[in-house]
Amino acid sequence: MAGIDLKSSAFSDHAPVPRRYSWEGDNASPPLTWSGVPDGTAELVLLCEDPDAPSGTFVHWAVRGIDPRTDGVDAGEPPPGSTELVNGFGQRGWGGPLPPPGDEAHRYFFRLYALSGPSALPDAPSADDVHQAVEERQLASGTLVGLYQR
Repeated sequence: MAGIDLKSSAFSDHAPVPRRYSWEGDNASPPLTWSGVPDGTAELVLLCEDPDAPSGTFVHWAVRGIDPRTDGVDAGEPPPGSTELVNGFGQRGWGGPLPPPGDEAHRYFFRLYALSGPSALPDAPSADDVHQAVEERQLASGTLVGLYQR
């Protein structure tokens, strides 16, 4: 399967996410850029999940309907023309990292999927919902991991 190169100017892969992007900071989504979206992509889907959350994998950001001709998103902004879904905090859009104080650094997996057709995601998807929805239509994907602890 082809790979999408997913990056952020705010942090490197497997490096700390700056406090500005956390729930207790400005709670602004980090800037992201990507390349390598294959021809034939109908839609991009973005997911940010924390598999280290105490109650199970926590969705911090789920976005569907991203135009495959785009190559990124600015800090604090949703991708143009996309639909931000309800996150694990029960709010639409980005919900920054907020691990329990004293936990080891949690991992925040930013995943971008290129799909051959439209996604069928519920309005408040779990991480499993997203993984299942993209499984059969996935042409390529990219992952960026950020770390955060309080």
